[in-house]
Amino acid sequence: MKKSQFWQVSLIIFLAAFLFLPLANAESTEYQNRVYSIFISDAAIKAGYTVAPFEDQIKLSLIPDLFLEPTRVQVMELHEPMLLPWNLDRVSEIYQFDFQNKNAYDNHSPFIIQMSYDGDDDNLKQVYFFNKIANSWDPLPTTDFVGENMIRSVIHLPYARIAVFSNPEVMSVGNASWYKYKNGNFAASPDFPKGSKLLVKNLENGKSVEVEINDYGPDRNLHPDRVIDLDKVAFSKISSVRDGIIKVGVDPIYIAPRPAGSVLGVKIERALVEPTMTASSTLIMDADSGEIIFAKNEQEVLPIASLTKLVSMNVFLDTDPDFDQIITYSKADEEKTWEHVENKYSAMKLNLADGDQLTVKDLFFASLVKSTNNSVETLVRVSGVPRAEFINRMNYKVQQWGATSTIFIEPTGLSPQNVSTAQDYAIISKNALAHPKMLEATTLKQYKFETIKEDNQPKADPPRAGKEFILGNTNKLLYTELYITGGKTGYLTESKYCLMSRIKSGERNIIGVLLKSESRDKSFEELKQLFQYAIRNYSLK
Repeated sequence: MKKSQFWQVSLIIFLAAFLFLPLANAESTEYQNRVYSIFISDAAIKAGYTVAPFEDQIKLSLIPDLFLEPTRVQVMELHEPMLLPWNLDRVSEIYQFDFQNKNAYDNHSPFIIQMSYDGDDDNLKQVYFFNKIANSWDPLPTTDFVGENMIRSVIHLPYARIAVFSNPEVMSVGNASWYKYKNGNFAASPDFPKGSKLLVKNLENGKSVEVEINDYGPDRNLHPDRVIDLDKVAFSKISSVRDGIIKVGVDPIYIAPRPAGSVLGVKIERALVEPTMTASSTLIMDADSGEIIFAKNEQEVLPIASLTKLVSMNVFLDTDPDFDQIITYSKADEEKTWEHVENKYSAMKLNLADGDQLTVKDLFFASLVKSTNNSVETLVRVSGVPRAEFINRMNYKVQQWGATSTIFIEPTGLSPQNVSTAQDYAIISKNALAHPKMLEATTLKQYKFETIKEDNQPKADPPRAGKEFILGNTNKLLYTELYITGGKTGYLTESKYCLMSRIKSGERNIIGVLLKSESRDKSFEELKQLFQYAIRNYSLK
């Protein structure tokens, strides 16, 4: 830098610092931006120049001939209120740079930004810039220099607000082991979808290998410090297989689309300041305080399909049933089920024959775990409460709970005239899940049972053997890292896909309701996202 330039920059920095000093006895400001400005001359353009303000915490590496003509470059360290990504942790200052001569740079060549960041977590770090039009933070191609708390990124913009964010959903530093499978540059990851390409660096010797993800693993529940497992061939390129386990850093080169139906695998994309939902109606509520954390059309009255069963099974429990009581199944119960469907084969049911015997517990758990409809009608019959009165009790119960926009005309959810709102259903869920049996039945991943064998049945011709049933829970959120303490799914053509789940986060209970989603997979993905939003933004950890 020329001497005259040095004094010019020094004067600007001095004046900026002086102007932002608080006056004695004055009300303190909420933020103080720092400003750095430098003029890039023809000589500096030809030679290339590195702008390095604020104790070198940020550097703009301006390659030779990046500019078409001289310009002043201004860099600010921002300390003003800003909208930030709801799902990422900021680990650097927010900087704004500006090439003030707008004719000087025409985006023909990228330049490199280097930034320092704080924190020693093992999560993936990336540089993002603020997209004012989309009100989002968009990722930039990034290389993380692990152990140096420094990151580099490539950018084409003449003006941007940028920061380094850490993604708590993705590990990028940790241990790696090896396995023998495809004998190539492949790896298994619990974070990145199959087809993704990563650069894996041995942090002990600096050697790197580019790998493609072709498998899932290792299991973080068993190996919480394991970031990736490498195919033996890939492992041997950065370490001796005798080492067994090595410390590595991972940088994504390409992240493949997440498979349809999966709620696993990171998607590094535009980071929004709050979740966006495609479902017609959603609500997240702190079940302990009743505080609504997030809502969209939460008072819209919509069909709720099999979410109905949470109420019918709660009314059934009011009759104080004996769960060991043996019940004889009747096809007559089943006929009531089909009153509200055009195709009876499209509705979920237990494949029972007239006269099959099973316990009250089996019917109850089948109704909530697998959402079978004929089992509900059988329980209504054996409750001893006339069916019309049973439905009246369902309506009276939710009214007493405060769900005033909810109406039931039958107990299974097969009628689109069973309606509620997301807000009502959050209230219903809070009360219904208070019963231990409801909690148990809605959180089981699988329920197994057999019908009663011939020696305990009335005579039949031919003699009946016990039928085995293995019922998987329809709520896929049970297979995620969320601590699920209740849930129910529902679907009708009219209602689309409905979902309720309750999670425990620390000492808090959070209820999420999502109505009228276009796909089952989308309902799981969006409700999981809402729970993550609640945990991160409302001190619910």
